[in-house]
Amino acid sequence: MDSLLIAVIAATCLFSYKGFNDLAFFRKYEFHIGSIRSGEQIRMISSGFLHADLGHLFFNMFTLYMFAPVVIQYFGNTSFLLIYMISLVFGSLLTLLMHKNDYSYRAIGASGAVTGILYSAILINPNMSLYLFFIPIPIPAYLFGIGYLLYSIYGMKAKNDNIGHTAHFGGAIGGYLITLIKDPDMLTNNTSMVVLLAIPILILFVMTKLGKL
Repeated sequence: MDSLLIAVIAATCLFSYKGFNDLAFFRKYEFHIGSIRSGEQIRMISSGFLHADLGHLFFNMFTLYMFAPVVIQYFGNTSFLLIYMISLVFGSLLTLLMHKNDYSYRAIGASGAVTGILYSAILINPNMSLYLFFIPIPIPAYLFGIGYLLYSIYGMKAKNDNIGHTAHFGGAIGGYLITLIKDPDMLTNNTSMVVLLAIPILILFVMTKLGKL
């Protein structure tokens, strides 16, 4: 495993572990609309290194472990870190935009950053497949990515869980845009995948514009 990827995972695990055992620390660095709007913008980044529990942490870090090597091999370490951090910030920005008047809204997790890496990896290698849990059939990664964001739209509309679905979308948008900016040839060499991955993003903006979310 690449040393930078190990460092990102280790930092996230250590920061999360501290949060597991120190509620004051957790509350100080989680994403909280009221605190951010009062000037604590550091939370928009620090919240991406906190998790609710070991299961939440494992799922995000395992997904990162599976897809980050594709991005690192294609773009290199510096670009991987850039995509990861920009996706994290995009996730926080979109969450802040869509929940700006809900001063009690809270969220934590690396899901936005990880979803950005997932989207970047799919653009780089659209023929990737993955196995989900005990399903014995390989699933095309692009179908997983699109399905994941469509589920996130449902979650944003239903509002029946504590998952920060908005951050998933913001992260995906960040990973999508930065990857295309870094390799614009994808627009012509991989047009169908670029269009397919844009569909759930466009659906989100149309629904937002129509006031459906």
